[in-house]
Amino acid sequence: MNRIPPLARTTSRRIRWLLFVGLTVVIAAITATLVHQVAKPSSSSAASPLNTLRIEDRGALGEADGAVPDGVTVFDDAIPAVANLDPDLLRTLRQAATDAADDGVEFYVNSGWRSREYQEQLLREAVSKYGSEEEAARWVATAETSPHVSGDAVDIGHSDAAAWLSEHGAEYGLCPIYRNEPWHYELRTDAIDGRCPRMYADPTQDPRMQQ
Repeated sequence: MNRIPPLARTTSRRIRWLLFVGLTVVIAAITATLVHQVAKPSSSSAASPLNTLRIEDRGALGEADGAVPDGVTVFDDAIPAVANLDPDLLRTLRQAATDAADDGVEFYVNSGWRSREYQEQLLREAVSKYGSEEEAARWVATAETSPHVSGDAVDIGHSDAAAWLSEHGAEYGLCPIYRNEPWHYELRTDAIDGRCPRMYADPTQDPRMQQ
């Protein structure tokens, strides 16, 4: 009976071991890639709870109604949420953004002008999210009262832009309005020579929302 030489047996075992190790490494690499692709979060500059509602989840309403894709700045005229802002507000925002750029800060727009239909949809989603109309009203106004629908409000990101505006915004008349929405800014020209008015706790305390 022929016996396999020890060297041949050793070589055979080594080849099988190398094949096993190689296959294990390949499987691990493929698994890691799949997990990374599933778990990787989408990039967003959203600070507002409304911006957790992605554009693709908003049915037929999209950019033409005021939805804002990621990475939009106050200079993006092709985006209706920016282009349809009140001209005085937009001009002031761009002046402030130009000055902020000298400090390395860029103004992104998380939300700006909205159509009535878009505002109504956001309100319905907020009621579903927060469980009641009363709680939803702390975050989303009606289409009749929202300054976003009239183009008089803008939600600014990121946090460095909000920090810059908290220090310099009054010089331009750009003021935060609600304590629970530090990203929400409106134009208050009477603040330019003084200070921004005291903020409301939330939109339910704003007399404009009682119409």
